[in-house]
Amino acid sequence: MGIMVSKDLEQKSELNRRIASDLRARTGNAEQLRNSDYDDEVETDDTKKTGRFTWVWVVLIILAIISLFCILFI
Repeated sequence: MGIMVSKDLEQKSELNRRIASDLRARTGNAEQLRNSDYDDEVETDDTKKTGRFTWVWVVLIILAIISLFCILFI
């Protein structure tokens, strides 16, 4: 048995060329959007310091994890 080879190589190469150019255009647009988003995020004037009782929450979370471990495995 043989495989029939058609002369659709020109159409396939044209399709590959169109797909490649479309992907290049989309990649360029995505990079431009990404760059413009970073410019807006540079402003950090409205940031807030961590509260002075944050360590209390950390201790409570650790104690909750330890108590769950004790309940489940002991």
